[in-house]
Amino acid sequence: MFEGLRSAFSNAAKSLSEKELGEKDIDAVLDDLETSLLESDVAVEVIDAIRADLKGRLAGARIGRKQVAEFVSASLSGLISSMFDEAGTIDLLGRIAAKKDAGGPDPYVIAFVGINGTGKTTSLAKVAHMLRQAKFSVAIAAADTFRAGAIEQLREHANRLSLKLIAQKYGADPAAVARDAVLYARSHKVDCILVDTAGRMQTSRNLMEQISKIASVVRPDMCIFVGDSLAGNDTVSQAREFHNHVKFNGSILTKSDADARGGAALSIVKITSTPVMYLGVGQEYGDLVPFSKEAFLETVLGDSGGGAGAEGDVGARVSEVLAKRPEPAAPEPAAPEPAAPEPAAPNDPFEGIATDDVRKYADFYDVPPPEDDMQARRVASQIRSWIAQGRPDPGGDQKPPPAPDPEPAPAERPDPGSGGSDSGNAKRKKKTRSFFGRFKR
Repeated sequence: MFEGLRSAFSNAAKSLSEKELGEKDIDAVLDDLETSLLESDVAVEVIDAIRADLKGRLAGARIGRKQVAEFVSASLSGLISSMFDEAGTIDLLGRIAAKKDAGGPDPYVIAFVGINGTGKTTSLAKVAHMLRQAKFSVAIAAADTFRAGAIEQLREHANRLSLKLIAQKYGADPAAVARDAVLYARSHKVDCILVDTAGRMQTSRNLMEQISKIASVVRPDMCIFVGDSLAGNDTVSQAREFHNHVKFNGSILTKSDADARGGAALSIVKITSTPVMYLGVGQEYGDLVPFSKEAFLETVLGDSGGGAGAEGDVGARVSEVLAKRPEPAAPEPAAPEPAAPEPAAPNDPFEGIATDDVRKYADFYDVPPPEDDMQARRVASQIRSWIAQGRPDPGGDQKPPPAPDPEPAPAERPDPGSGGSDSGNAKRKKKTRSFFGRFKR
């Protein structure tokens, strides 16, 4: 996680330790750092701040060559830490508990905003699960009345989490849905209302103004922006525009377990002056971990000797979440394939006997063509016996050599209309397909 930022900062520190600290050398290394940060989705404003601060610290500094890398890492750590400190932190559970303890009639209202496809609805369900684990009562407002399937998706989450869902029909006023949810919470003493809003592009002025309307009607205690870590600088652009319209309080970055760059978190904090509250690291309800400044610095700067703070390393926490998932069930053994059926007995009793042998035998012993299957099998058996004896010439003796009796043919089912009579059976006997049939023609 965040390998892009870590590589950029590490390469910059290493390059500076290998050069004299002249202004041109510093500028060359900072140019490379700037390119690496751009590739890691760090916003231009953030890059300019990092570059100016680092150059100011290095210019004219009297540092031994061996201490340069450590000095650069410490400078970057201090700069990034100050960015996170300026944004502050949010104790969501503490704020909900404080309002509940105050004894007022209103619930704690949290609105979720963001564009389509970032995992906004799933993140809402994860927060609901977290609040339930903290023993807070929760209800959900389906204020996304435009996207097809949005209400059904929320209803499925609500059913799984055993939560109350307040919804109206598609096309209803989202602000009215949110207002109904607040009134329900007042009458049923619900601690927290989570409002799901319709996803919209940050460039759609009408839809962005609609979010402002929801905020003015229900006056949420907390507005959370949900962004996709993998969307790069577009996530930063979204955060900037949403913050201009609704002034959200914090962010949730989804798909962070697959984010190899990490610049979005740093950029959003700097651009909006709001903290990243949680990271989505999977699809399960429990796959939501608190964001930690110490863990972020440990990951991107790679200070293997220092601690990562109380939160621990982000990568380690992601691994811990993944380790708690149940192992997939072993696939059931496949059913054995049915045995291949034994080949049926050939229809031609003379199969395997050469045509010349059949002709010679018929000429030697003046054998007429068989009239039915029984005669054909008997003659075929005699020919095979004759072949086994070396095909002797009968001379004056025209009597065929003795042969074992052939196996009887399988009994045929009697014709229902024949009554089982001999004449009926005689009519049903099939002519043998054999070489003798050719001779008869």
